[in-house]
Amino acid sequence: MFKHILIPTDGSALSKKAVVQGVKFAQETGAKVTGFFAAPPYRPVVYEDFVPANYMSPKQHDDATAKLAAKYLSTIEKACKEAGVPYQGLHVASEFPADAIIEAAKAKKCDLVFMASHGRRGLAGVLLGSETAKVLTHSKIPVLVYR
Repeated sequence: MFKHILIPTDGSALSKKAVVQGVKFAQETGAKVTGFFAAPPYRPVVYEDFVPANYMSPKQHDDATAKLAAKYLSTIEKACKEAGVPYQGLHVASEFPADAIIEAAKAKKCDLVFMASHGRRGLAGVLLGSETAKVLTHSKIPVLVYR
């Protein structure tokens, strides 16, 4: 049935639950998993001649993003290892997480996206998160939404 599943994460509690179920689904179907995390790109905030005291350099931003990606993706990697499911991780910088998810699924030749119904957006995204809705709307491959 499915051979390669993309499991995106944002580190939220529901995303972690979706990871567990996504890996279980991959194990049951004999699929491999690509874990995915999209972080916001570097964007310095500078006002004319004023540089804020908490200014972060591009290198610091890249290091912090890599550390966060490793933390979130390690959850998927650990679950895959315990389940005996082949795993690879991928993180990118993107202003548009839904587009990045769809592009990653295409680039990695995934045949399913398995994702949480909502993430960190609070009450506005409780029924169906905006990024999930965008992936559902624009993806050409199947999307399985865990709720």
